[in-house]
Amino acid sequence: MPEFSARDVQSLRRSAGVGMLDAKRALEETGGVMEDAIQWLRVRGLAKAGTREGRDAVQGAVAAVRQGSSAAIVELRCETDFVAKAPDFVSLVDDLAALVAAKGEEAVEERKDEIDQLRTSLQENISVGRVVRVESGEGQVLDTYVHQQSGRGVNAVIVLLQGGTQELAHDVAVHIAFARPEYLRREDVPEAEVAAERATVEQISRNEGKPEAALPKVVEGRMNGWFKERVLLEQPYVRDEKRSVADLLGTAQIVRFAQVVVGS
Repeated sequence: MPEFSARDVQSLRRSAGVGMLDAKRALEETGGVMEDAIQWLRVRGLAKAGTREGRDAVQGAVAAVRQGSSAAIVELRCETDFVAKAPDFVSLVDDLAALVAAKGEEAVEERKDEIDQLRTSLQENISVGRVVRVESGEGQVLDTYVHQQSGRGVNAVIVLLQGGTQELAHDVAVHIAFARPEYLRREDVPEAEVAAERATVEQISRNEGKPEAALPKVVEGRMNGWFKERVLLEQPYVRDEKRSVADLLGTAQIVRFAQVVVGS
């Protein structure tokens, strides 16, 4: 296999005005040589799509599929909600998610021609966005949740649990869809991000005239609130805010979660 990086793919996308799959394929076909890849795209007329690829694809649809021991989320991006709600568009993203769940993340390339045809027929910048696949192991269960809007998925979640039930995994997935946590546990938050917020909170507290002796307690309280907004296990459960998600889990553990929201 030719050697090239994700950065090379992104660079080719920008310079030639093509989608991710086209850029990756061009680099594969030309041994990773950028100039040759651009020419490969031009010869096949793919670079002509640049006027469309240059437009922002901020709309789209997501699908989540669970098949046996695996689950997948696929995001298909476009420019307008009119296209995002089109039956052909929604059907394709559903098919892509099922394909990824069954075969793996690279399987989206099997439907490249259909994506190209849709891009041409609908005259919009249509491309595959985020692709996630999660596989469960022994003693693990997973489930998904998709929030629908105007006939298409706009917010998809996968949750993988150890020692829990599928119903519990689904409940957690629904919570994540609405609460949108960034991290699983407090220690997952980057230290630099925590330090910056702590410094900000401390300065705010001082500006409010809080006594110096009381500052540590005030800052700690505010930091706890900040963590609750971002850390899944510490968030109040959306269906019963008197309990945290950790309380909801009991002895079960979240191994992994993934969330993809259109436009984010």
